[in-house]
Amino acid sequence: MNTNNKNFLYASIGIPAVIIGFFVGVYVNEKHGVSSMTAELNNTSLATSEQFSTFWEAWKTLDNKSVFAASTTPQDKVYGAIKGLASSYGDPYTVFFPPVEAKMFQEDIAGNFGGVGMEIGIKEHQLVVVTPIKNSPAFKAGVKTGDLIIKINGKETTDLAVDQAVKLIRGEPGTVVKIIFLPKDAAKTVERSITRAIIDIPTLETDTKPGGVFVIRLFTFTANSASLFRTALRQFIMSGNNKLVLDLRGNPGGYLDAAWDMASWFLPTGKTVVTEDFGKNQSPNVFRSKGYDVFAGKNLHMMILADGGSASASEILAGALQEQGIAKLVGTKTFGKGSVQELISITPDTSLKVTIARWLTPQGHNLSHDGLEPDYKVEMTDKDIEAKKDPQMDKAVQLLNQ
Repeated sequence: MNTNNKNFLYASIGIPAVIIGFFVGVYVNEKHGVSSMTAELNNTSLATSEQFSTFWEAWKTLDNKSVFAASTTPQDKVYGAIKGLASSYGDPYTVFFPPVEAKMFQEDIAGNFGGVGMEIGIKEHQLVVVTPIKNSPAFKAGVKTGDLIIKINGKETTDLAVDQAVKLIRGEPGTVVKIIFLPKDAAKTVERSITRAIIDIPTLETDTKPGGVFVIRLFTFTANSASLFRTALRQFIMSGNNKLVLDLRGNPGGYLDAAWDMASWFLPTGKTVVTEDFGKNQSPNVFRSKGYDVFAGKNLHMMILADGGSASASEILAGALQEQGIAKLVGTKTFGKGSVQELISITPDTSLKVTIARWLTPQGHNLSHDGLEPDYKVEMTDKDIEAKKDPQMDKAVQLLNQ
């Protein structure tokens, strides 16, 4: 994985070594810059000496009263204070990494360990499964999109950051992690003991449905997904059909460049694919179609399948094609994750991951605020899965064959 690629939309924990991810776009800033104290003292956004006196009073009280005072160093307290500062921004993806955690995070994105094969995120302050990867240990254990994560190896997940949860879930292949889930729409929790493994992620599959409907199922947006997608589109064109289903269900995202390239096969030059909104910090960055537009004038009929496990780059691609009138969405609302984090080195051995931008669809829909709504809402129940039925695919095929 190239951690210097600023257009990577999620940092999974070791692809393909493991998929216990948290959906973020990660920029990596290698500069070890700390502003001079003189400049910082002139910054009116900083706390006043009077406001900061509360901090010192709390420090002194803890030193005098806490039973753990003797085992807590001044450096531990400073790191803890910075963690609290990061959390005060109310963004679960803005996180400070002390030395041990900073090193671990770098190992995470390098992929040096095993996992259970599920992407996780945060919804309404609760850890949730975005999607289990097909045929992974989590998938085989019965983990499903939307399951809440209540405990990990006995530790409560209330107020637990995604990064901390990842740290608990990851581990050596062959070892077991015990996780208590609250399945979606269930009243009782269930404990699952899952054996960690090296995860093999499928990228793309093709199929043909009744009526000549060509199906491309994309599992993730890897560095080679765009090339594989181009080959699949060539197969579709050579088939002589004009009915296409793009299946993005359970696709947690990946490289923006891949989603951008894929959208360009359907859009003329200059059409907006996605906008990177930096707020008041700088002007937005608009990603426009490269103009491949191979289906122009060819009467293409297209449906996109999406669900609560479709996130990040999946939402960018689906949102662009939906709002530009190329395809209709079938399924359920997508996850709603479209923010970009920059990884900044604070000192040589500590770092800060900060949300610096949000992704907006062509019509300005904030993907971080909410997911994409389907044009045709079709649920997939546990009974459907057990009976090996796929009402979402059936609906898409039906619509294309009308």
